Order: sequence, then structure tokens, then C-alpha cells
Amino acid sequence: MNLSEVRREYQLKQLDPKEVNNDPIRQFEIWMNEALDAKTSDPTAMTLATASAEGKPSARIVLLKYFSHDGFFFFTNYESRKGTELEANDQAAILFYWPELERQVRVEGHVVKASPELSDSYFASRPAESQLSAAISPQSKEVKDRSSLEELWKKKQEELGDEAIQRPDFWGGYRLLPDKIEFWQGRANRLHDRVLYSRDGDSWKLVRLAP
Repeated sequence: MNLSEVRREYQLKQLDPKEVNNDPIRQFEIWMNEALDAKTSDPTAMTLATASAEGKPSARIVLLKYFSHDGFFFFTNYESRKGTELEANDQAAILFYWPELERQVRVEGHVVKASPELSDSYFASRPAESQLSAAISPQSKEVKDRSSLEELWKKKQEELGDEAIQRPDFWGGYRLLPDKIEFWQGRANRLHDRVLYSRDGDSWKLVRLAP
């Protein structure tokens, strides 16, 4: 297998620092809308990178559910590996990749828990089956086999009947408050466009980066 020959050229668009919005959240909104309009595959999927207290990194795909000037929001089990790592080390990064648009967005910052009210609201909006899975899954913990998980799911379903499922205390939202946001646009000959916003007090500093 010769992976050195696997490559593609990028030439769809360009990214000029003089033409982007001065507000990186607004610029992200523009790009997210374009990703949605282009019907990219899983446009809200993002790689979330966390690290242990000792600095050992880990990464996984999660889904962005909200974003605003208050941060980028996602939801998970607080007792999962990412949850325990965020408890010990609140620094994290997220990465969006939209190959159909030849674009990436990198966000770095620190993470805090979302409000219980927001976590309750989002949990209530999920399909009942997904609520059940969140309630019974010991996420990131060892399990005997899949059938044992399915049995837990079925038992919880029978136990609840028509009763509404309440959000478990161990499950809820996080928000990443960005310090840096980088927009990357693929260009021909690997001379990619990169624009970096860095937080500077209450405003943002904008620079072009070399590819």
C-alpha cells in the first residue's frame, strides 16, 4: 500500500483576510451556513481534542449543537473519558473539516459546563430512544458485550413505560470558550489560505498565516 501517492488538489475558493468578517463567530456562521447549503456530510461533526492532567491527548468526533458568542456547545456523559479529562484539564480544541468545500476551522480555548437549564432543554429535545441510551450507557467504561447494553436499554424502557425520561445528573452540556479560531481554505500547489483570530481583550486580532 503506497499512501504517498494519495493526494488531491484544492482550487474551489480562496480566503482573503481583507474580506472576512471582523467577528470570528459571525465568520463561522457564514461558513457553517455554506456547509449546510452545500449539503456536506455531517456538517456539525467536529473532532474534539482533550488532554489528561498529565497532558496525554485524546480525540473523538462529537456534534456541535449550538454556537454563539458564549461559545461552542456539545453534550456528553460527564463521566466519560472526555468528561473526566475536561474536569482535570479544561483546555481543549475542536476541528471542523468540510472536504466538499475544501475548508477547515480550528478552535482552541477552555471548556466549562453548560447551564443545567440548557442541558435539560437539549436533553428533552432528543428522541426518546437517544435519551434512553444516554441514561443507561456507562460511557467509556468496559462492558461485557453488546447484548448486555441492549438488555439494560430494554429494562430501562420497560421500567419507564410512558413516563418522560429525566436528564441524568451525569449527562449534560459543555461550552468551549475560544481564545483562537483559525479558518483554513485549501488552495492550489499547497499554498493554502489560513486566517487566524486571536482574542485580544474584548476584541480579536486578525492575521494571515503561512500554509
